[in-house]
Amino acid sequence: MAAVKGQRAFGYLRKLPSKRYQASYVGPDGMRHKASTTFETKADADAWLSDRRREIRGEEWAAPIKGAPLTFGAYAERWLMHRQLKPRTRYHYGKMLDSRILPTFKDVPIRAISADLVDDWYAAQGDERPTARSHAYGLLRAILAGAVQARVIKFNPCHIRGAGNTKRVHKSEPATLAELETIVAAMPDRYQLMTLLAAWCAMRFGELTELRRGDVDLKRGIVKIRRAVVRVDGEMIVGTPKSDAGTRDVAIPPHLMPLVEAHLAEHAEPGKDGLLFPAASGGHMVPSTLYKVWYRARTAAGRDDLRWHDLRHTGAVLAAQTGATLAELMGRLGHSTPGAALRYQHAALDRDREIAKALSAMADGNR
Repeated sequence: MAAVKGQRAFGYLRKLPSKRYQASYVGPDGMRHKASTTFETKADADAWLSDRRREIRGEEWAAPIKGAPLTFGAYAERWLMHRQLKPRTRYHYGKMLDSRILPTFKDVPIRAISADLVDDWYAAQGDERPTARSHAYGLLRAILAGAVQARVIKFNPCHIRGAGNTKRVHKSEPATLAELETIVAAMPDRYQLMTLLAAWCAMRFGELTELRRGDVDLKRGIVKIRRAVVRVDGEMIVGTPKSDAGTRDVAIPPHLMPLVEAHLAEHAEPGKDGLLFPAASGGHMVPSTLYKVWYRARTAAGRDDLRWHDLRHTGAVLAAQTGATLAELMGRLGHSTPGAALRYQHAALDRDREIAKALSAMADGNR
């Protein structure tokens, strides 16, 4: 085959032995696409390339279908493979696809997914588990948005207003200092410091269970959070914290330092890399082991509604009540965005209103 000579601004032309012209171009998806037919004249081939270039510039281009139509299931598998995700997030996405999305969309050509089909699927999800339904919709929308960006489809058919938003089912009521004291006293000795750091340093379970001796700086009174451990399909996987901001140094309240030193002496594994809160048999502690003693301790405080993660909320509200700025709260909690930290500032403001009311009650009592 003889190539047509000359530098081209867009696309490629080849003059075939038959004297006809073959046209091709590299699309926004990075793939090379050829015209499905050859052209009698160079002008016809140029016109075809001009049409493709105009579609790309006007964001109307979609990747041509070659052979069997691309199904949603095939595209979703590729999308998930190329995403940079935390192991636990990847696992959850896979489970969500298998249980809620692929049963409907797996074999459907991705270009055939319409807004009506998405609406019908969403309605069929029911409202018994609204959080799972909204997460599944959000994942479907993200995958199809990726297909739009790759020019596989022209438009995202997910247009249900508010379908990807979730309302918080569990409203966290932080523990009071008295309740926290009762809970800690009811926990076995080897779990007491873990409970205190979860509250006063607002640390996540996965951050606590991956803490090692080398992460505690006794001289400076800080704990260095550099890693977290998650359990994925029965396997413990150590990685970075939940977000980039999760890598942080947290100052330990001075009143806890004697307890930190006592715990290091009595309960932590030996050596710089020894775990602070190991399982009884060694290695990482799993949540079910903690919950066996946690449930009894929260009952002792009359707080059967309190989840372990609510201790982190408790610490966040306590920090907000000290007058910490939004940036300081974000730094201490490891938040990448201000939204979550703002919740704790609002909680502190609510507490301040209660204080103001109590001050007024004192004034009224003296009249």
